[in-house]
Amino acid sequence: MAKSLNEFQQAKEALYKHGVIAFPTETVMGLGVLYNDRIAYDKLNEIKRRPEDKPYTLMVKDVNDISEYALIDERTQRVIDAFMPGSITILVPVKRDAVPEYVTHGTGIIGIRIPENKEALEVLKEAKLPLLVPSANRSGEKPALSNKEVKEIFGDEVDYVVSGQAKLAKPSTIVSLVNGEVKVLREGPISEEKILKIYNK
Repeated sequence: MAKSLNEFQQAKEALYKHGVIAFPTETVMGLGVLYNDRIAYDKLNEIKRRPEDKPYTLMVKDVNDISEYALIDERTQRVIDAFMPGSITILVPVKRDAVPEYVTHGTGIIGIRIPENKEALEVLKEAKLPLLVPSANRSGEKPALSNKEVKEIFGDEVDYVVSGQAKLAKPSTIVSLVNGEVKVLREGPISEEKILKIYNK
């Protein structure tokens, strides 16, 4: 059954009131806040019970958005073209002043991901801004795979939950593409071998 657009409008309203939302992705359920909203960011840390020094992924709606926030070389662009949208998060140098420093913890590096499932993309299109998106779980615990599980874990701490079911129980591959090196930091659906093949083409 097609989702009413109203659901995504409600998610946007929550985001623009410094809210934390939850929505399905093609891996696990995600939590999201506007990337430049410090109030929501602090709230997200609180409900995740997450260490302050662990940065969040910047989720954008399409490949054309990436260069607004990050410095992309030719080899990185090949990886983007091959695997995005999809179950991969790339760590790349951030553009100066493109995102608040608290997002990168002063590292100058940002993790970027583009989801490929409909609900996540609709949320991003409606929001019109990138979101900071970790998986929907308390730090160190299993991620939620449905809107029902999000409500069981967080109750009223999440301001709006987009209904749906995540497609995979496996989080995205996280790969660093900084200083000409490929380093897989978390194994996921896309292997290091496949990434290296594209990167070193």
